[in-house]
Amino acid sequence: MGILMEMKNNFAHVLPILIAGVVAVAIVAERLRALFWVYPLQGKDKFFERIRELVMSDRLPEAVALCDLYPSKPMSRVTKEGLIRAHQPEEMVGDGLQLAVSEASQKISKRTQFLATIANVATLLGLFGTIAGLIQSFEAVGSADAQQKSAILAAGISTAMNATMLGLGVAIPCMVAFSFLMNRSNRLTVELDQAAIRTLDLLRQRHYGTDQNNNSKRTA
Repeated sequence: MGILMEMKNNFAHVLPILIAGVVAVAIVAERLRALFWVYPLQGKDKFFERIRELVMSDRLPEAVALCDLYPSKPMSRVTKEGLIRAHQPEEMVGDGLQLAVSEASQKISKRTQFLATIANVATLLGLFGTIAGLIQSFEAVGSADAQQKSAILAAGISTAMNATMLGLGVAIPCMVAFSFLMNRSNRLTVELDQAAIRTLDLLRQRHYGTDQNNNSKRTA
């Protein structure tokens, strides 16, 4: 109850920290949903095996249609970007894949960086509340009776320390969530790079197989 009373009595100092905490919770909830449910492609090995079958049998429209079944999956969109460039030179295919990976990586990591900023801001707001509380307590002590000075000073210091504690109470979970979400984002980004490499390799195999078939027909 003590901390609640302190928050009520010093609501002007506490409100910015609480707002930062609410924003952080919203970001964490949205990013957890995106990084663990929306973006990952379940059964990606089976997906690429099916893409391989379609590409090697020269059924590219069907392969693109398969990618369209997963519009919210960055890996599927990267693969599709390579497939729709299958008839272009290899350099253009590679450039398209790099652009697709870059755009998808930005989408994967968006808003996560805000958590580190919120952690720093919450810490600074806590320190600001501490300094403001100390200033108020010393001003009150200066005009108080000798018998009341110790009680007023103790109450002011308690208020100041509570502001620091509240700021750290928001900052520490933010930094933990930031590290956790960045690790997940980096893992998904690596999977995107692998998807681009696999797509480019499939198109090379297809091109090589087509050339081999044409050479065989000419020889026959």
